Amino acid sequence: MVTLYRPGSSLWHLLATGRKALVLAALVLAISLLPQAWGRPTATIPAALCLACYAVPGIGLRVLLGQLVAMRWILIVTAVGQLIFLGPGPALVNTTRIAALISIAALLALTTRTTDLLDAMERGLSPLSRLRIDPQRVALLLAVTLNTVPALTRAAGQVREAQRARSARPSLRRFAVPFLILALKHADELGEALTARGVR
Repeated sequence: MVTLYRPGSSLWHLLATGRKALVLAALVLAISLLPQAWGRPTATIPAALCLACYAVPGIGLRVLLGQLVAMRWILIVTAVGQLIFLGPGPALVNTTRIAALISIAALLALTTRTTDLLDAMERGLSPLSRLRIDPQRVALLLAVTLNTVPALTRAAGQVREAQRARSARPSLRRFAVPFLILALKHADELGEALTARGVR
């Protein structure tokens, strides 16, 4: 299956998948529930938590920088929209919060093999079988979502880098067509992986 996993021996790599997912989910929830008090202190907390997560030996802030570069268009669109409609304070807080949320969530995909992630999710969702819900399918859906969002973000970055290398002028149409091709290619690869796993 397509994955963003990076082999390593960091604390995040060594932590059991279930515990790691719970810790990261708790951090994401904590950042999401921060009070909506606009200002630097509210923006500092998500940024500090995100930096702490990536500062562990074996991960490094360079990986965080790579994540931020990959999601730069999402952050730019968010910041501009917030700036226009809500002003500078909310734009700073919300953009910082979104960057932290995506980066922290990405740690699960970066430090966990997809097979390990699926196994942990299946075990955690096993009580759903009593409600006649297939935990394997639900786990697979969650794992695919975790891997697809950053994969498409990286594809968008690749398109922009290729256009910049050719000195092409920014254009929605010139961006959309190659991005759509990469997205469809990713979907084909994902479909083949799911078929190989026996999912129809």
